[in-house]
Amino acid sequence: MTIQSSSKDYSLDGVTTKIPTISPADLHAEAGDSGEIAIVDVREGNRYETGHISIAVQLPLSEIELRVKQLLPRKGIRLVVTDDGGGSIGERAVRRLAELGYSNVRLLEGGVANWRDAGFELITGLNSLSKALGEFVERRYHTPKISAEELHGKIASGEDIVILDTRPLDEFHHISIPGALAAPGAELLYRAFDAVRSPDTPVIINCAGRTRAIIGAQALRNAGFPNPVVSLENGTAAWLLAGYEPGRHATEIAAVPTPEGLTRAKQAAQEIAARFEVPRIDVGRLERFRAERHERSLYLFDIRTADEFLAGHLPGSRSAPGGQLIQATDTFVGTREGRIVLIDDEDAVRATITASWLIQLGLENVFVYAAHAGDFSELGETPTPVLDASSDITGISPKQAHLLLSSEHGVVLDLDPAPPYFRERHYIPGSHVARRSTLETSLDRVPGTGPIVLTSTDGDLARLAAVDLRRHTSREVLPLEGGTNAWIAAGLDHRTGLDQPALNSAEALAPSPTLEERRVNLDAYVKWGDVITDQLARDGLVHFRAFD
Repeated sequence: MTIQSSSKDYSLDGVTTKIPTISPADLHAEAGDSGEIAIVDVREGNRYETGHISIAVQLPLSEIELRVKQLLPRKGIRLVVTDDGGGSIGERAVRRLAELGYSNVRLLEGGVANWRDAGFELITGLNSLSKALGEFVERRYHTPKISAEELHGKIASGEDIVILDTRPLDEFHHISIPGALAAPGAELLYRAFDAVRSPDTPVIINCAGRTRAIIGAQALRNAGFPNPVVSLENGTAAWLLAGYEPGRHATEIAAVPTPEGLTRAKQAAQEIAARFEVPRIDVGRLERFRAERHERSLYLFDIRTADEFLAGHLPGSRSAPGGQLIQATDTFVGTREGRIVLIDDEDAVRATITASWLIQLGLENVFVYAAHAGDFSELGETPTPVLDASSDITGISPKQAHLLLSSEHGVVLDLDPAPPYFRERHYIPGSHVARRSTLETSLDRVPGTGPIVLTSTDGDLARLAAVDLRRHTSREVLPLEGGTNAWIAAGLDHRTGLDQPALNSAEALAPSPTLEERRVNLDAYVKWGDVITDQLARDGLVHFRAFD
Protein backbone atom coordinates (compact mmCIF):
# COMPACT_ATOMS: atom_id res chain seq x y z
CA MET A 1 0.00 0.00 0.00
CA THR A 2 1.33 3.45 -0.86
CA ILE A 3 1.92 5.76 2.09
CA GLN A 4 1.30 9.38 1.19
CA SER A 5 2.13 12.49 3.19
CA SER A 6 1.93 16.15 2.35
CA SER A 7 4.48 18.81 1.57
CA LYS A 8 3.93 22.34 0.32
CA ASP A 9 0.53 23.36 -0.95
CA TYR A 10 0.23 24.23 -4.61
CA SER A 11 -2.53 25.43 -6.87
CA LEU A 12 -3.63 23.63 -10.03
CA ASP A 13 -6.56 24.99 -12.04
CA GLY A 14 -7.44 27.24 -9.13
CA VAL A 15 -7.63 24.38 -6.63
CA THR A 16 -5.18 24.24 -3.73
CA THR A 17 -3.88 20.75 -3.15
CA LYS A 18 -1.00 18.85 -1.57
CA ILE A 19 2.05 17.32 -3.15
CA PRO A 20 1.64 13.55 -2.74
CA THR A 21 4.74 11.69 -1.58
CA ILE A 22 5.92 8.10 -1.35
CA SER A 23 8.43 6.52 1.00
CA PRO A 24 11.54 4.67 -0.23
CA ALA A 25 10.20 1.34 1.05
CA ASP A 26 6.87 1.76 -0.70
CA LEU A 27 8.55 2.89 -3.92
CA HIS A 28 10.83 -0.13 -3.92
CA ALA A 29 7.82 -2.39 -3.44
CA GLU A 30 5.82 -0.71 -6.21
CA ALA A 31 8.80 -0.79 -8.57
CA GLY A 32 8.94 -4.54 -8.14
CA ASP A 33 5.32 -5.26 -9.02
CA SER A 34 4.09 -6.02 -12.52
CA GLY A 35 2.37 -2.72 -13.25
CA GLU A 36 3.72 0.26 -15.16
CA ILE A 37 5.72 2.74 -13.13
CA ALA A 38 8.23 5.43 -14.05
CA ILE A 39 10.81 7.16 -11.87
CA VAL A 40 12.20 10.43 -13.21
CA ASP A 41 15.30 12.08 -11.74
CA VAL A 42 14.88 15.83 -12.26
CA ARG A 43 18.24 17.05 -10.99
CA GLU A 44 20.35 19.25 -13.26
CA GLY A 45 23.95 19.03 -14.40
CA ASN A 46 25.85 15.89 -13.45
CA ARG A 47 23.92 15.15 -10.27
CA TYR A 48 22.22 12.15 -11.86
CA GLU A 49 25.60 10.63 -12.73
CA THR A 50 26.79 10.79 -9.11
CA GLY A 51 24.11 8.36 -7.93
CA HIS A 52 20.54 7.49 -8.95
CA ILE A 53 17.91 4.80 -8.54
CA SER A 54 18.60 1.95 -10.96
CA ILE A 55 15.39 2.27 -12.99
CA ALA A 56 15.20 6.09 -12.82
CA VAL A 57 15.49 7.98 -16.08
CA GLN A 58 17.07 11.41 -16.34
CA LEU A 59 14.58 14.24 -16.93
CA PRO A 60 16.11 17.56 -15.82
CA LEU A 61 13.63 20.09 -14.51
CA SER A 62 14.59 22.57 -17.21
CA GLU A 63 13.83 20.07 -20.02
CA ILE A 64 10.56 18.50 -18.82
CA GLU A 65 8.31 20.07 -21.47
CA LEU A 66 10.77 19.09 -24.21
CA ARG A 67 11.33 15.46 -23.34
CA VAL A 68 8.51 14.07 -21.22
CA LYS A 69 6.03 13.35 -24.03
CA GLN A 70 8.41 11.02 -25.87
CA LEU A 71 9.81 9.51 -22.68
CA LEU A 72 6.40 8.97 -21.05
CA PRO A 73 3.65 8.97 -23.68
CA ARG A 74 0.91 7.78 -21.28
CA LYS A 75 -0.16 10.53 -18.88
CA GLY A 76 -1.94 8.18 -16.49
CA ILE A 77 1.18 6.21 -15.60
CA ARG A 78 2.33 5.94 -11.98
CA LEU A 79 5.06 8.56 -11.92
CA VAL A 80 7.53 9.25 -9.11
CA VAL A 81 9.86 12.27 -9.05
CA THR A 82 13.26 12.11 -7.35
CA ASP A 83 15.80 14.81 -6.54
CA ASP A 84 18.62 15.17 -4.03
CA GLY A 85 16.57 15.57 -0.87
CA GLY A 86 12.87 15.80 -1.74
CA GLY A 87 13.10 19.59 -1.80
CA SER A 88 12.18 22.50 -4.04
CA ILE A 89 13.52 21.03 -7.31
CA GLY A 90 11.38 17.91 -6.90
CA GLU A 91 8.35 19.90 -5.78
CA ARG A 92 8.59 22.17 -8.81
CA ALA A 93 8.81 19.14 -11.07
CA VAL A 94 5.73 17.51 -9.50
CA ARG A 95 3.75 20.72 -9.99
CA ARG A 96 4.91 21.09 -13.58
CA LEU A 97 4.10 17.50 -14.50
CA ALA A 98 0.65 17.83 -12.96
CA GLU A 99 0.08 21.04 -14.94
CA LEU A 100 1.04 19.16 -18.10
CA GLY A 101 -1.66 16.57 -17.45
CA TYR A 102 0.16 13.74 -15.66
CA SER A 103 -2.47 12.61 -13.19
CA ASN A 104 -0.60 10.27 -10.83
CA VAL A 105 2.61 12.06 -9.80
CA ARG A 106 4.33 11.67 -6.44
CA LEU A 107 7.55 12.93 -4.87
CA LEU A 108 10.02 10.53 -3.26
CA GLU A 109 10.25 11.50 0.41
CA GLY A 110 13.74 12.77 1.12
CA GLY A 111 14.93 12.13 -2.45
CA VAL A 112 17.82 9.87 -3.33
CA ALA A 113 19.54 10.65 -0.03
CA ASN A 114 16.64 9.07 1.85
CA TRP A 115 16.59 6.14 -0.60
CA ARG A 116 20.26 5.46 0.18
CA ASP A 117 19.75 5.89 3.93
CA ALA A 118 16.90 3.36 3.77
CA GLY A 119 19.43 0.77 2.60
CA PHE A 120 18.67 0.76 -1.12
CA GLU A 121 21.21 0.98 -3.94
CA LEU A 122 22.25 4.06 -5.92
CA ILE A 123 24.14 3.41 -9.14
CA THR A 124 26.38 5.91 -10.91
CA GLY A 125 26.99 7.06 -14.46
CA LEU A 126 24.92 7.77 -17.57
CA ASN A 127 23.06 5.02 -19.46
CA SER A 128 24.07 2.79 -16.56
CA LEU A 129 21.88 -0.22 -17.28
CA SER A 130 22.95 -0.40 -20.91
CA LYS A 131 26.61 -0.23 -19.87
CA ALA A 132 26.05 -2.76 -17.10
CA LEU A 133 24.56 -5.12 -19.67
CA GLY A 134 27.87 -5.06 -21.53
CA GLU A 135 29.74 -5.98 -18.34
CA PHE A 136 27.24 -8.75 -17.63
CA VAL A 137 27.57 -10.13 -21.16
CA GLU A 138 31.37 -10.16 -21.14
CA ARG A 139 31.44 -12.01 -17.85
CA ARG A 140 28.66 -14.42 -18.75
CA TYR A 141 29.72 -15.33 -22.28
CA HIS A 142 33.47 -14.62 -22.00
CA THR A 143 33.43 -12.43 -25.09
CA PRO A 144 36.99 -12.52 -26.49
CA LYS A 145 38.96 -9.29 -26.77
CA ILE A 146 42.16 -7.88 -28.16
CA SER A 147 44.35 -5.15 -26.66
CA ALA A 148 45.25 -1.92 -28.41
CA GLU A 149 48.87 -3.06 -28.56
CA GLU A 150 47.95 -6.35 -30.23
CA LEU A 151 45.73 -4.60 -32.76
CA HIS A 152 48.42 -2.03 -33.53
CA GLY A 153 50.84 -4.87 -34.26
CA LYS A 154 48.38 -6.54 -36.65
CA ILE A 155 47.81 -3.26 -38.52
CA ALA A 156 51.56 -2.55 -38.71
CA SER A 157 52.31 -6.01 -40.11
CA GLY A 158 49.63 -5.69 -42.80
CA GLU A 159 47.65 -8.66 -41.50
CA ASP A 160 44.32 -9.37 -43.21
CA ILE A 161 41.83 -8.03 -40.65
CA VAL A 162 38.58 -6.08 -40.69
CA ILE A 163 37.85 -3.43 -38.06
CA LEU A 164 34.18 -2.51 -37.69
CA ASP A 165 33.30 0.55 -35.60
CA THR A 166 29.87 0.20 -34.03
CA ARG A 167 29.42 3.83 -32.87
CA PRO A 168 27.19 6.47 -34.50
CA LEU A 169 28.72 8.19 -37.49
CA ASP A 170 29.46 11.48 -35.72
CA GLU A 171 31.63 9.68 -33.16
CA PHE A 172 33.34 7.67 -35.89
CA HIS A 173 33.98 10.84 -37.88
CA HIS A 174 35.50 12.55 -34.84
CA ILE A 175 38.04 9.85 -34.02
CA SER A 176 38.55 6.22 -35.07
CA ILE A 177 41.01 3.35 -35.40
CA PRO A 178 42.95 3.75 -38.68
CA GLY A 179 41.46 1.60 -41.42
CA ALA A 180 38.16 0.96 -39.62
CA LEU A 181 34.76 0.87 -41.33
CA ALA A 182 31.68 2.36 -39.72
CA ALA A 183 28.91 -0.15 -39.01
CA PRO A 184 26.78 1.54 -36.35
CA GLY A 185 24.96 -0.66 -33.88
CA ALA A 186 22.31 -2.81 -35.53
CA GLU A 187 23.94 -2.21 -38.92
CA LEU A 188 26.76 -4.50 -37.81
CA LEU A 189 25.14 -7.87 -38.51
CA TYR A 190 23.28 -6.39 -41.49
CA ARG A 191 26.52 -5.37 -43.26
CA ALA A 192 29.22 -7.63 -41.80
CA PHE A 193 28.96 -10.56 -44.22
CA ASP A 194 29.99 -8.42 -47.19
CA ALA A 195 32.76 -6.66 -45.23
CA VAL A 196 34.97 -9.73 -44.80
CA ARG A 197 37.13 -11.23 -47.54
CA SER A 198 37.09 -14.83 -46.31
CA PRO A 199 35.74 -16.90 -43.40
CA ASP A 200 39.25 -16.76 -41.90
CA THR A 201 39.52 -12.96 -41.78
CA PRO A 202 39.58 -11.83 -38.13
CA VAL A 203 36.97 -9.18 -37.28
CA ILE A 204 37.64 -6.61 -34.56
CA ILE A 205 34.69 -4.65 -33.17
CA ASN A 206 35.50 -1.20 -31.84
CA CYS A 207 33.80 1.61 -29.89
CA ALA A 208 34.94 4.48 -27.68
CA GLY A 209 35.31 2.37 -24.56
CA ARG A 210 33.83 -1.03 -23.80
CA THR A 211 30.10 -1.55 -23.97
CA ARG A 212 29.26 -1.22 -27.64
CA ALA A 213 32.28 -3.27 -28.73
CA ILE A 214 31.38 -6.08 -26.34
CA ILE A 215 27.73 -6.02 -27.43
CA GLY A 216 28.70 -5.88 -31.11
CA ALA A 217 31.21 -8.70 -30.93
CA GLN A 218 28.87 -10.91 -28.94
CA ALA A 219 26.00 -10.12 -31.35
CA LEU A 220 27.99 -11.55 -34.27
CA ARG A 221 28.95 -14.56 -32.20
CA ASN A 222 25.34 -15.10 -31.13
CA ALA A 223 24.33 -14.99 -34.79
CA GLY A 224 26.78 -17.73 -35.73
CA PHE A 225 29.00 -15.40 -37.74
CA PRO A 226 31.70 -17.68 -39.21
CA ASN A 227 34.77 -15.47 -38.75
CA PRO A 228 36.86 -15.05 -35.60
CA VAL A 229 35.33 -12.05 -33.79
CA VAL A 230 36.81 -10.06 -30.88
CA SER A 231 36.19 -6.71 -29.25
CA LEU A 232 38.88 -4.06 -28.93
CA GLU A 233 39.47 -3.84 -25.20
CA ASN A 234 38.57 -0.32 -24.02
CA GLY A 235 38.24 0.97 -27.58
CA THR A 236 39.66 4.24 -28.86
CA ALA A 237 40.29 5.29 -25.25
CA ALA A 238 42.89 2.52 -24.89
CA TRP A 239 44.29 3.31 -28.34
CA LEU A 240 44.93 6.93 -27.34
CA LEU A 241 46.34 5.99 -23.95
CA ALA A 242 48.78 3.63 -25.66
CA GLY A 243 50.10 6.63 -27.59
CA TYR A 244 48.90 5.57 -31.04
CA GLU A 245 47.73 8.07 -33.63
CA PRO A 246 44.00 7.77 -34.30
CA GLY A 247 42.15 8.29 -37.53
CA ARG A 248 40.30 11.60 -37.78
CA HIS A 249 37.37 12.63 -39.97
CA ALA A 250 36.99 9.10 -41.32
CA THR A 251 34.08 8.56 -43.69
CA GLU A 252 34.42 4.91 -44.76
CA ILE A 253 31.16 3.07 -44.11
CA ALA A 254 30.51 -0.66 -44.48
CA ALA A 255 28.38 -1.06 -47.60
CA VAL A 256 24.71 -1.97 -47.55
CA PRO A 257 24.37 -5.72 -48.05
CA THR A 258 24.43 -7.37 -51.43
CA PRO A 259 21.62 -9.88 -52.14
CA GLU A 260 23.93 -12.68 -50.99
CA GLY A 261 25.01 -10.75 -47.89
CA LEU A 262 21.39 -9.98 -47.02
CA THR A 263 20.40 -13.65 -47.41
CA ARG A 264 23.13 -14.66 -44.95
CA ALA A 265 22.16 -11.85 -42.57
CA LYS A 266 18.52 -12.99 -42.64
CA GLN A 267 19.55 -16.55 -41.83
CA ALA A 268 21.62 -15.27 -38.92
CA ALA A 269 18.72 -13.14 -37.69
CA GLN A 270 16.45 -16.20 -37.73
CA GLU A 271 18.93 -17.96 -35.47
CA ILE A 272 18.94 -14.95 -33.15
CA ALA A 273 15.13 -14.82 -33.09
CA ALA A 274 14.87 -18.47 -32.14
CA ARG A 275 17.54 -18.35 -29.45
CA PHE A 276 16.34 -15.18 -27.75
CA GLU A 277 12.61 -15.77 -28.28
CA VAL A 278 12.05 -12.58 -30.25
CA PRO A 279 8.33 -12.16 -31.02
CA ARG A 280 7.05 -10.72 -34.30
CA ILE A 281 3.69 -9.02 -34.64
CA ASP A 282 1.47 -8.39 -37.63
CA VAL A 283 -0.42 -5.24 -38.52
CA GLY A 284 -3.50 -6.40 -36.64
CA ARG A 285 -1.65 -6.72 -33.36
CA LEU A 286 0.12 -3.43 -33.95
CA GLU A 287 -3.24 -1.71 -34.34
CA ARG A 288 -4.44 -3.36 -31.12
CA PHE A 289 -1.39 -1.98 -29.33
CA ARG A 290 -2.22 1.46 -30.71
CA ALA A 291 -5.80 1.17 -29.48
CA GLU A 292 -4.55 0.23 -25.99
CA ARG A 293 -1.91 2.96 -25.72
CA HIS A 294 -3.91 4.75 -22.98
CA GLU A 295 -3.79 1.59 -20.87
CA ARG A 296 -0.15 0.65 -21.49
CA SER A 297 2.63 2.86 -22.81
CA LEU A 298 3.54 2.26 -26.45
CA TYR A 299 6.87 3.08 -28.08
CA LEU A 300 7.21 2.78 -31.86
CA PHE A 301 10.89 2.86 -32.78
CA ASP A 302 12.23 2.80 -36.33
CA ILE A 303 15.63 1.17 -35.89
CA ARG A 304 16.90 1.77 -39.44
CA THR A 305 19.34 4.57 -40.21
CA ALA A 306 18.30 8.19 -39.84
CA ASP A 307 18.49 8.69 -43.61
CA GLU A 308 16.14 5.76 -44.22
CA PHE A 309 13.72 7.19 -41.68
CA LEU A 310 13.71 10.58 -43.42
CA ALA A 311 13.03 8.90 -46.77
CA GLY A 312 9.87 7.28 -45.39
CA HIS A 313 8.63 5.82 -42.11
CA LEU A 314 5.56 4.44 -40.37
CA PRO A 315 3.29 7.28 -39.19
CA GLY A 316 3.65 7.85 -35.46
CA SER A 317 7.07 6.21 -35.21
CA ARG A 318 10.29 7.74 -33.90
CA SER A 319 13.77 7.34 -35.32
CA ALA A 320 15.91 5.26 -32.93
CA PRO A 321 18.76 3.51 -34.79
CA GLY A 322 19.24 0.16 -33.12
CA GLY A 323 22.70 0.70 -31.68
CA GLN A 324 21.73 3.99 -30.06
CA LEU A 325 18.58 2.43 -28.62
CA ILE A 326 20.60 -0.32 -26.96
CA GLN A 327 23.38 1.98 -25.74
CA ALA A 328 21.05 4.63 -24.29
CA THR A 329 17.76 2.85 -23.68
CA ASP A 330 16.88 5.13 -20.76
CA THR A 331 16.88 8.20 -23.00
CA PHE A 332 14.22 6.61 -25.22
CA VAL A 333 12.12 4.51 -22.84
CA GLY A 334 10.73 5.97 -19.61
CA THR A 335 9.06 2.86 -18.21
CA ARG A 336 10.41 -0.68 -18.40
CA GLU A 337 6.89 -2.16 -18.48
CA GLY A 338 5.81 -0.34 -21.64
CA ARG A 339 5.40 -2.02 -25.02
CA ILE A 340 8.29 -1.49 -27.42
CA VAL A 341 7.71 -2.15 -31.12
CA LEU A 342 10.82 -2.18 -33.32
CA ILE A 343 10.06 -1.29 -36.93
CA ASP A 344 12.26 -2.50 -39.77
CA ASP A 345 12.23 -3.47 -43.44
CA GLU A 346 10.69 -6.80 -44.38
CA ASP A 347 13.95 -8.67 -43.69
CA ALA A 348 13.79 -7.50 -40.02
CA VAL A 349 17.51 -8.21 -39.50
CA ARG A 350 18.26 -5.02 -37.60
CA ALA A 351 15.08 -5.10 -35.51
CA THR A 352 15.71 -8.71 -34.52
CA ILE A 353 19.25 -8.12 -33.28
CA THR A 354 18.10 -4.98 -31.43
CA ALA A 355 15.19 -6.84 -29.83
CA SER A 356 17.50 -9.62 -28.66
CA TRP A 357 19.52 -7.13 -26.61
CA LEU A 358 16.52 -5.31 -25.17
CA ILE A 359 15.17 -8.69 -24.06
CA GLN A 360 18.51 -9.49 -22.41
CA LEU A 361 18.34 -6.05 -20.77
CA GLY A 362 15.28 -7.38 -18.94
CA LEU A 363 12.53 -5.68 -20.96
CA GLU A 364 9.64 -8.09 -21.34
CA ASN A 365 7.37 -6.37 -23.87
CA VAL A 366 9.59 -6.08 -26.96
CA PHE A 367 8.19 -6.86 -30.41
CA VAL A 368 9.41 -6.75 -34.02
CA TYR A 369 7.23 -5.38 -36.82
CA ALA A 370 8.52 -6.12 -40.34
CA ALA A 371 6.94 -3.34 -42.38
CA HIS A 372 6.10 -3.39 -46.07
CA ALA A 373 7.54 -0.63 -48.22
CA GLY A 374 4.09 0.93 -48.53
CA ASP A 375 3.86 1.32 -44.74
CA PHE A 376 6.58 3.98 -44.82
CA SER A 377 4.19 6.67 -45.99
CA GLU A 378 5.31 9.56 -43.79
CA LEU A 379 8.31 11.56 -45.01
CA GLY A 380 10.90 13.77 -43.32
CA GLU A 381 11.63 14.48 -39.70
CA THR A 382 9.02 14.15 -36.99
CA PRO A 383 8.99 17.23 -34.75
CA THR A 384 9.74 16.68 -31.09
CA PRO A 385 6.47 17.14 -29.17
CA VAL A 386 6.82 20.12 -26.82
CA LEU A 387 4.15 20.25 -24.14
CA ASP A 388 2.66 23.61 -23.19
CA ALA A 389 4.77 25.50 -25.74
CA SER A 390 3.81 29.15 -25.88
CA SER A 391 3.22 30.02 -29.53
CA ASP A 392 2.38 33.69 -29.05
CA ILE A 393 5.53 34.79 -27.21
CA THR A 394 7.48 37.44 -29.09
CA GLY A 395 10.87 36.30 -30.35
CA ILE A 396 13.71 37.86 -32.26
CA SER A 397 15.17 36.76 -35.58
CA PRO A 398 18.89 35.98 -35.90
CA LYS A 399 19.55 39.11 -37.98
CA GLN A 400 17.63 41.32 -35.55
CA ALA A 401 19.54 39.76 -32.66
CA HIS A 402 22.82 40.35 -34.45
CA LEU A 403 22.01 44.07 -34.83
CA LEU A 404 20.93 44.29 -31.20
CA LEU A 405 24.11 42.66 -29.95
CA SER A 406 26.26 44.75 -32.27
CA SER A 407 24.92 47.83 -30.55
CA GLU A 408 26.08 46.35 -27.22
CA HIS A 409 22.62 46.78 -25.74
CA GLY A 410 21.87 43.11 -25.23
CA VAL A 411 23.27 39.86 -23.88
CA VAL A 412 22.82 36.26 -25.03
CA LEU A 413 22.25 33.42 -22.57
CA ASP A 414 22.86 29.93 -24.00
CA LEU A 415 20.66 27.34 -22.26
CA ASP A 416 21.94 24.22 -24.01
CA PRO A 417 23.26 21.47 -21.70
CA ALA A 418 26.86 20.37 -22.05
CA PRO A 419 27.45 18.26 -25.19
CA PRO A 420 28.86 14.72 -25.17
CA TYR A 421 32.65 14.75 -25.22
CA PHE A 422 32.90 13.81 -28.88
CA ARG A 423 30.76 16.67 -30.14
CA GLU A 424 31.86 20.25 -30.63
CA ARG A 425 29.70 22.97 -29.12
CA HIS A 426 28.73 25.72 -31.54
CA TYR A 427 27.82 28.99 -29.87
CA ILE A 428 27.17 32.67 -30.46
CA PRO A 429 30.19 34.89 -29.68
CA GLY A 430 29.81 36.68 -26.38
CA SER A 431 27.09 34.34 -25.08
CA HIS A 432 27.01 33.07 -21.51
CA VAL A 433 26.14 29.53 -20.43
CA ALA A 434 23.06 29.44 -18.21
CA ARG A 435 20.45 26.99 -17.01
CA ARG A 436 16.73 27.46 -17.24
CA SER A 437 16.05 26.13 -13.73
CA THR A 438 18.31 28.75 -12.09
CA LEU A 439 17.70 31.76 -14.32
CA GLU A 440 15.45 33.62 -11.92
CA THR A 441 17.95 33.29 -9.05
CA SER A 442 20.87 34.30 -11.31
CA LEU A 443 19.44 37.55 -12.67
CA ASP A 444 21.85 39.66 -10.65
CA ARG A 445 24.70 38.01 -12.57
CA VAL A 446 23.33 38.76 -16.05
CA PRO A 447 25.57 41.42 -17.62
CA GLY A 448 24.19 44.82 -18.61
CA THR A 449 20.76 46.31 -18.26
CA GLY A 450 19.42 45.84 -21.80
CA PRO A 451 17.44 43.04 -23.45
CA ILE A 452 18.20 39.39 -22.64
CA VAL A 453 18.29 37.09 -25.68
CA LEU A 454 17.81 33.41 -24.86
CA THR A 455 19.04 30.70 -27.21
CA SER A 456 19.23 26.91 -27.40
CA THR A 457 20.00 24.52 -30.24
CA ASP A 458 16.63 24.77 -31.98
CA GLY A 459 15.03 27.51 -29.90
CA ASP A 460 12.43 25.37 -28.10
CA LEU A 461 14.12 25.43 -24.71
CA ALA A 462 14.79 29.16 -25.07
CA ARG A 463 11.10 29.86 -25.79
CA LEU A 464 10.00 27.93 -22.71
CA ALA A 465 12.57 29.68 -20.53
CA ALA A 466 11.50 33.08 -21.83
CA VAL A 467 7.98 32.52 -20.52
CA ASP A 468 9.40 31.81 -17.05
CA LEU A 469 11.94 34.63 -17.01
CA ARG A 470 9.54 37.39 -18.07
CA ARG A 471 7.74 36.96 -14.76
CA HIS A 472 10.88 37.82 -12.81
CA THR A 473 12.54 40.77 -14.57
CA SER A 474 11.64 44.11 -16.04
CA ARG A 475 14.28 43.63 -18.74
CA GLU A 476 13.06 42.65 -22.17
CA VAL A 477 13.40 38.87 -22.67
CA LEU A 478 13.56 37.63 -26.26
CA PRO A 479 13.90 33.99 -27.37
CA LEU A 480 16.04 33.59 -30.50
CA GLU A 481 13.76 32.24 -33.22
CA GLY A 482 15.15 28.91 -34.42
CA GLY A 483 17.90 29.07 -31.82
CA THR A 484 21.61 28.74 -32.46
CA ASN A 485 20.95 26.53 -35.49
CA ALA A 486 19.08 29.39 -37.17
CA TRP A 487 21.85 31.84 -36.25
CA ILE A 488 24.43 29.62 -37.97
CA ALA A 489 22.15 28.98 -40.96
CA ALA A 490 21.83 32.75 -41.41
CA GLY A 491 25.58 32.89 -42.00
CA LEU A 492 26.31 34.81 -38.81
CA ASP A 493 29.58 34.47 -36.94
CA HIS A 494 29.80 31.64 -34.44
CA ARG A 495 32.44 29.92 -32.35
CA THR A 496 33.30 26.30 -31.58
CA GLY A 497 34.62 25.02 -28.26
CA LEU A 498 33.95 24.82 -24.55
CA ASP A 499 35.20 28.24 -23.50
CA GLN A 500 31.93 30.14 -22.97
CA PRO A 501 31.70 32.09 -19.71
CA ALA A 502 28.95 30.95 -17.34
CA LEU A 503 26.58 32.86 -15.08
CA ASN A 504 27.36 30.41 -12.27
CA SER A 505 30.54 28.41 -11.79
CA ALA A 506 28.44 25.25 -11.42
CA GLU A 507 27.14 25.78 -14.96
CA ALA A 508 30.56 26.16 -16.58
CA LEU A 509 31.39 23.66 -19.32
CA ALA A 510 34.07 21.16 -18.38
CA PRO A 511 37.22 21.32 -20.51
CA SER A 512 38.28 18.28 -22.50
CA PRO A 513 40.02 15.78 -20.18
CA THR A 514 43.79 15.51 -20.16
CA LEU A 515 45.53 12.25 -21.02
CA GLU A 516 46.02 11.45 -17.34
CA GLU A 517 42.36 12.25 -16.59
CA ARG A 518 41.36 9.89 -19.40
CA ARG A 519 43.51 7.17 -17.84
CA VAL A 520 41.95 7.69 -14.42
CA ASN A 521 38.45 7.73 -15.91
CA LEU A 522 39.07 4.52 -17.83
CA ASP A 523 40.42 2.76 -14.74
CA ALA A 524 37.38 3.90 -12.80
CA TYR A 525 35.08 2.64 -15.54
CA VAL A 526 36.68 -0.80 -15.52
CA LYS A 527 36.36 -0.97 -11.72
CA TRP A 528 32.75 0.21 -11.98
CA GLY A 529 32.06 -2.78 -14.22
CA ASP A 530 33.33 -5.09 -11.49
CA VAL A 531 30.71 -3.91 -8.98
CA ILE A 532 27.65 -2.80 -10.95
CA THR A 533 26.22 -6.29 -11.57
CA ASP A 534 26.54 -7.04 -7.84
CA GLN A 535 24.75 -3.78 -7.05
CA LEU A 536 21.90 -4.65 -9.38
CA ALA A 537 21.60 -8.10 -7.82
CA ARG A 538 21.21 -6.52 -4.37
CA ASP A 539 18.84 -3.89 -5.76
CA GLY A 540 16.46 -6.47 -7.20
CA LEU A 541 14.66 -4.11 -9.59
CA VAL A 542 16.47 -5.10 -12.82
CA HIS A 543 17.07 -8.65 -13.98
CA PHE A 544 19.27 -9.21 -17.02
CA ARG A 545 18.41 -12.37 -18.94
CA ALA A 546 20.98 -14.93 -20.06
CA PHE A 547 20.42 -17.40 -22.90
CA ASP A 548 23.25 -19.88 -22.61
